[in-house]
Amino acid sequence: MSAATAPPFINLKGVGITLGGNPVLRGINASIPRSRITALLGLNGAGKSTLLKILIGEISCRGKVIFRCGHDHTRPAPKHVGYVPQRLRVEANLPLTVRDLFGLALGRRPLFFGARRDEARHLRMLAEVRAPANLLDRWVETLSGGELQRVMLALALDPHPELLLLDEPASGIDFLDKLRYYDDIAAINARDGTTVVLVSHELELVRRHAHHVIALSGGTVAFEGPPSGLPESAELGRLFGR
Repeated sequence: MSAATAPPFINLKGVGITLGGNPVLRGINASIPRSRITALLGLNGAGKSTLLKILIGEISCRGKVIFRCGHDHTRPAPKHVGYVPQRLRVEANLPLTVRDLFGLALGRRPLFFGARRDEARHLRMLAEVRAPANLLDRWVETLSGGELQRVMLALALDPHPELLLLDEPASGIDFLDKLRYYDDIAAINARDGTTVVLVSHELELVRRHAHHVIALSGGTVAFEGPPSGLPESAELGRLFGR
């Protein structure tokens, strides 16, 4: 089946969660289409990042999250989920290079044993996201926002994920880097058919690249549909303000 006619990759049915006594999500019903880019929109505090954490299984919720994965759409969870958080917290005094970070995330051996054996793999990972090879020996704390996001994307894409989740991936990087970053995400989706869910405040970039939009407001779905429907949505002003 084509992506357009295949069952949704994920169905959300009555998904709700209360954190610290406050209802963050209130009975979310929505679908995330297979092999498409879905953008989660909404003001800060609307529950977008919380929904991503539910999808990766970091927190539990009420209701149902139904995955239809693989070619037969029967597996209960994706074979591999790539996740790029909003920011990577690294201790300022921790001497960690990008090579070390890759080794920690991917290796089963201690860092001091065989780290150079994985160099070809690490270089392929950087090339996949159009990041220069010399980043491998850079200290993580010295990377620019755009460099760090590409390093995190390289990690999320290894091994090839069925589902790629991005929490405001262009936050803190300059405009041209944002354009290139979103273009690369679109290229990965088109080439590999990876289902992408991204949290974004970049409305014009969402209109340009996303196939599907879920807009949250007050913990509920205020809009769901193609980006072309957003300008006509009566909820748009309430979602994003004047």
